[in-house]
Parts: sequence; C-alpha cells; structure tokens
Amino acid sequence: MVSGIPMETVREVREDPPEELAESNWPAKGGYGWVVADVRNQSSLFRWSRLLNSWLNCTPVIAKGVSGDIVSLERVSAIDCVCHGQEAATEKFFYMYMCHFSQLHVRLPLDDFTMGMLRALDVAPTQLHLNNWAYLQAFCILCQSLYLESSPYTFLYFYDTRPRQPTTWLSLISCPSINRLDAFSQSFKHFKNGYFKVVVKEEGKPYFLNADGSAKFPFSWTGTLSWYKDMGTDELSVGDKVGVETLMKFVDKLPTKGLVRVYNSVHPIIDIEGICLLLKLC
Repeated sequence: MVSGIPMETVREVREDPPEELAESNWPAKGGYGWVVADVRNQSSLFRWSRLLNSWLNCTPVIAKGVSGDIVSLERVSAIDCVCHGQEAATEKFFYMYMCHFSQLHVRLPLDDFTMGMLRALDVAPTQLHLNNWAYLQAFCILCQSLYLESSPYTFLYFYDTRPRQPTTWLSLISCPSINRLDAFSQSFKHFKNGYFKVVVKEEGKPYFLNADGSAKFPFSWTGTLSWYKDMGTDELSVGDKVGVETLMKFVDKLPTKGLVRVYNSVHPIIDIEGICLLLKLC
C-alpha cells in the first residue's frame, strides 16, 4: 500500500533454468499432425521468465481475494507449443494467452460457468478462439444482471459449433435470429504466440482439479471437439429453459464489447445496475 493506493502484487514466476540457452537444440515434439500448421508453428513470446515477469507486473491475472499461490506462472520452452499435451510433465498445467487477461479480463481461477463451457465443448482454454471468449465473458455479466445462473447449455442454445479437421482454434457460430449478443470481432494482434504456462500448485488443486485428481476442464488441446447445432428447448433442463425464455424476451441485441468492459470497471456494481435498467427499457 503506497499513499493509500493498493499496489499490484508480483506473482511467482520461476527463474530461467540453466539449460535455457540449449533448448533450441532439443528435438521437436512429434505426434501433432492432427493440428493445423498455423498452430503448431507458433513459438511462445515468453521463452524468458524475465519477459513474462515484466508483463505480469503490469497485468492482473489472479482474481481479487484469491491467493496468488494457487498457480505458478511459467515461461514456455523453445520446443513447446500451445497445442502440446502433458507428456513427461511432473505437474499439471495448461496454457493461457496474454489477451485473455489484458483485453478480455479473464481471471484465475476460472469460474464454474467457464470451466463448464470448456468441458461441454471439449476444448482447452487456448483452443477456443479469443473472439468467442468475449461471448462467454459478456454472457456471464448479462446473466448476473438478470439474476440468472450462467449455464453452458443456456449459452449453447444461441450458438452452433463446427469443428474443423485438422484441428484449429474453435469458433462459435451465432444463431442470428435468436442470439441476444451482437457480433464481436476484434483483431487480437500477435495473440497466437502470446501464451504462457499455468502450473497448478498444491493450494490451487481444489480450484482446478476434481477430488480424484482429474482436471475440471481439458488442460490440453483435444481432437474430439463437440458438435452443437440447432439445439432445441426439449434438450434443455428446466433451469436452462427458464434462462432461454428470459433472454428471448429481449428484442434488441446487447453490446458484447460493452458488457466485457464491465470487468474492467471501477464501479462494476453500478455498471451492472445500469445494464439491468437498460434491459428493463428494451
């Protein structure tokens, strides 16, 4: 605390290992031909811990009120790619893009809705295209303003998926006649190589792992992405039907970018109350 102003806490970032300079001579990892070359050929900007540390000191990653000891934020070796799995790893980890935090205001640990979405789609966090993360963030704020539970299947009622082969970043396809969020398209410059490793520490296991030690969402890229198309209300639970019926009452589409900005608001409660008023006027 300096002059009454809270300072950003420096998160743990492990120092560069001695073998770092020799990594470029390591053999490339194989067995990922099922992923498009545009993904496989992206090396991380964060090969050096000092660079990652510098960025983390300017960008909040951990949610307020949560200990920074739940994860270790680490650099990525020269031969590791965002689509690579947990081969030979002694600790469980997943990758995240810097844009998740700097532009979309995602925070760790991920909330139940987001983890549920990743499970439903069968994708790792970096496997869902960043533009679609904006829809997840906006949907959470929208549900919060309407006192609705954020449910993956309420969300998926308004979107289709069309996984591609070879596997690439998954994009959600809006159902234009019923969707209640307007189109979001933003150029996330250099997002493809702006990824780093999130290692789950002992204190963080309850947030990211089930009681049996399995992950609460896919930590690594998968080739078995789920298909959703023209979901009917007969496929929804009673609670999900209530959510869909509530959202369908509003005629006008809501601004996705405006909803996402609430996460970075100085007075988020006031902004959410403003959204509630706007919805009543729609």
